[in-house]
Amino acid sequence: MSSQTYDVAIVGGAAVGSAVANFLTHDLGFTGSIAVIERDPTYARAATTLSAASIRQQFSTAENIRMSQFGVAFFRDLKERFGAHADIAFRERGYLLLAGGTGAGTLAANHAVQQGEGADIVLVDPSALAEKFPWLSTADLTLGAFGRTGEGWFDAHALLTLLRNAARQKGARYIHGDVVGIERVGARITGVTLANGERIACGTLVNAAGPQAGDVAALAGIALPVEPRKRCVFVVACRTPLPGMPLTVDPGGVWVRPEGEVYICGVAPPADADTRAGDFEVDYALFEDVVWPALAHRVPAFEALKLQRGWAGHYDYNTLDQNAVIGRHPEIGNFIFANGFSGHGLQQAPATGRAVAELITHQKFVSLDLSLFGYERIAEGRPVKELNVI
Repeated sequence: MSSQTYDVAIVGGAAVGSAVANFLTHDLGFTGSIAVIERDPTYARAATTLSAASIRQQFSTAENIRMSQFGVAFFRDLKERFGAHADIAFRERGYLLLAGGTGAGTLAANHAVQQGEGADIVLVDPSALAEKFPWLSTADLTLGAFGRTGEGWFDAHALLTLLRNAARQKGARYIHGDVVGIERVGARITGVTLANGERIACGTLVNAAGPQAGDVAALAGIALPVEPRKRCVFVVACRTPLPGMPLTVDPGGVWVRPEGEVYICGVAPPADADTRAGDFEVDYALFEDVVWPALAHRVPAFEALKLQRGWAGHYDYNTLDQNAVIGRHPEIGNFIFANGFSGHGLQQAPATGRAVAELITHQKFVSLDLSLFGYERIAEGRPVKELNVI
């Protein structure tokens, strides 16, 4: 059995894992050796490439807002970081979160947190909503929250390609392999074993395995409540122009946004049907029963929409609190988590990459204190409540 040794081994080479490698090799000038282990180098079923590729600051937790603010700054700075041709087609068109009934109080409370963090979010009453977005049905709405800047959507494939290529150019080695074993000696990880029998020894192991992060942690005897959950995205066409549409989230959770000449939309499945994912089959009944009726109610022009296609991807779903787990294991000091984002991992990949790279290089968070998301809360069963989970 062949064996190689690296200073840092990263399990998972999609957006988060590649962001860690990128920040280590570029911003922090890490000179050690890096292996990024990715089981699917085509990324055909990666959470990164199957996501809706959007970024927002409309969270209720300050740390989540700060992470996305860094992500926006990173997107705006791409050409300086990666060269004149770097482009992820960032469309800064905003999010519009809508409230009906008692939801206005939550939107207003969240807005106060967002204002405290300097996010460019405004509250909009129903009459102003109707004036700004005339295609919107506002009769049963009580409030809206609109991100004027710093929110929108982008090309996930392009971002991943930039991060991955830059890390490789600086010496990070990408290895095609499936981690099936983790060697642990006392309070340290000493290496991993791949399905082909290859052994990779490492000084630090980073778990950036996305939806499989819980399974990877279990190989080291660590309980991590992260599992794959299926989310479906539907592509629809609409003949009626809907000028200035942001990513719009209905009070019931159905979301929709433009994508070129068409629109993409979706919703989380009902709680009793939202179980660990085992396939990538598209749930078209969810569209017929939930998504389309909600869209037609909120945007009358969508009564005549045409469903073109759909796809399904997996979230790395944190069953404790749907928030990220970032940081060192409190007892196994060379095992670092970068997991459990529950749908906002792609937008938080730059901030996560920087934070994990700082832990490795400086032994602490430097730019942004993310200790709120540490594993300690997992061990204690102490959730961090985020009110804006989409």
